[in-house]
Amino acid sequence: MTQSSSQHIPVLLEEVLQWLRPSAGKTYVDGTLGGGSHARKLAEAVGGNGLVIAVDRDHTVVERARAELANLPIQVEHANYANLPDLLAENDLGLVDGILLDLGLSSDQLADHDRGFSFQGDGPLDLRFDRSTGEPAWKLIDRLSADHLADLIYQFGEERMSRRIARAIVQRRRSQPIRTTGELAKLVSKCVPRGKGNRIDPATRTFQALRIAVNDELDWLDVALRRFPDCLRPGGRLAIISFHSLEDRPVKHGFRNDPRLEVLTRRPIRATAEEVARNPRARSAKLRVAERILHDPTKASIPYLRLGS
Repeated sequence: MTQSSSQHIPVLLEEVLQWLRPSAGKTYVDGTLGGGSHARKLAEAVGGNGLVIAVDRDHTVVERARAELANLPIQVEHANYANLPDLLAENDLGLVDGILLDLGLSSDQLADHDRGFSFQGDGPLDLRFDRSTGEPAWKLIDRLSADHLADLIYQFGEERMSRRIARAIVQRRRSQPIRTTGELAKLVSKCVPRGKGNRIDPATRTFQALRIAVNDELDWLDVALRRFPDCLRPGGRLAIISFHSLEDRPVKHGFRNDPRLEVLTRRPIRATAEEVARNPRARSAKLRVAERILHDPTKASIPYLRLGS
């Protein structure tokens, strides 16, 4: 994909600003830069004396942002958001006032058929955020056994037809390996009955499962939930936007069970009807926010982890 301007429409933008409360001179982290809209608004609020550290695993996102956001107080980094403590230390930055994660795919990623995130057009079955590391999805489905593949699709996609899909993939690859999004989507559609009124494409859950597996998304989210509170100064806030239960569940329980945090949103913040009308992808978005409190030495601490990318 070229470095043309982002076409991404941010979700819950006003709500994020309301809960993170950015103001002049403060420091914030956008751990999932994407189209850059959240980072831009945060930067405009903190002004020249403040700073936004914007992080993304996607090289294309980082290159475009460095060009488009160059005149704002934004430091763009190609990194995994879970390694934020290391990134802050390497740049001699202290505690921050707020951290945002928007766990959804950007419209730009979906529109780039070379990445494989969308099956509306045919392209390589890759699905990696960072194509410089890890294995593409086509390699994953080439090497896994039927049982392992079925478990993966069920666990990460909550797809009840996972066993049927896995058997079909294994049978197909014996004669012809699957290399493109169109090939996989067509195969899955033959395995998953589509009920009347069901707006979800039959391949959606399988592609979600493969994307989560290829990028280790849930593992990195778990690491981030353990590490982020120690990056916040007292009163600093952590805001996370999730798009399905596999993301929202660990965020909810992570916030609730962490002695370093006070949950501010007892129920998740949802998009208004007006926003959903403008941007249908906002329909499933959930925003949860927690605030860093002073550490209570009588409560169990959570171990500090240092990991590679």
